[in-house]
Amino acid sequence: MTISIATWNINSVRLRIDLVTSFLEAHRPDVLCLQEIKCIEDNFPAGAFNKLGYVHQAVHGQKGYHGVATVSRKPFVETKRRGFYGKEDARHVQVALTDRDLPITLHNFYVPAGGDEPDPAINDKFEHKLGFLNEMKSWLTGAETSGPAILVGDLNIAPYEHDVWSHKQLLNVVSHTPVETRLLEEVREAGGWIDAMRQFVPMDEKLYTWWSYRAKDWETSNRGRRLDHVWVTPPLKARLKDIKVITEARGWNKPSDHVPVIARIAV
Repeated sequence: MTISIATWNINSVRLRIDLVTSFLEAHRPDVLCLQEIKCIEDNFPAGAFNKLGYVHQAVHGQKGYHGVATVSRKPFVETKRRGFYGKEDARHVQVALTDRDLPITLHNFYVPAGGDEPDPAINDKFEHKLGFLNEMKSWLTGAETSGPAILVGDLNIAPYEHDVWSHKQLLNVVSHTPVETRLLEEVREAGGWIDAMRQFVPMDEKLYTWWSYRAKDWETSNRGRRLDHVWVTPPLKARLKDIKVITEARGWNKPSDHVPVIARIAV
């Protein structure tokens, strides 16, 4: 028996609900974690998910910005929604998957993008991002990560050399600067998290989940970054079955600039 969990920065769930519906009909993940839903909870298109059987829903929303939502065909219990760095900006929701003998904690994260200038002294958005990551590092450790847990979401950092189209050219670009990549590694290592995607794609192979809207032909230029991630704690490492990046979603009509990632885990 397996469970499939998808993560997708949808960049407005109401604007792209038809794309989400098509994706769910085609791939049928058990759980879908969305980021950047850009709506308050009352405006979340719950009915569209209910029609497809995703009746279990945890929505942490905010008007017009940010926001995360976890929807599922399997039962879960929402256990936490956290603010980070003194802000209540709807970037995290946590649930416990409850329909099996193996209890699993599932975190859905949307880490701040950090603005354009990688200097916290002059860019408060970058300061916010670093502060957010430091709080993740101090919280997601010990008892919080000792059991079976999964962390997914848009972490807004491409940590490794082949997570970007050009390591050299992006070293001073927010999302791949050394201070960010080092800090994300510290978050991962503090909780003993395992990078599930890189268990299936070797470190020397390119791996992307995001392509800028600014690219006239994203597929030909292929200047991507891996900003979306799936992590698991050690009890789930041997249970990882596969990871699939739905790259073609970037070419859909009026797409998000991110594509879905689906992880399948034996339970």
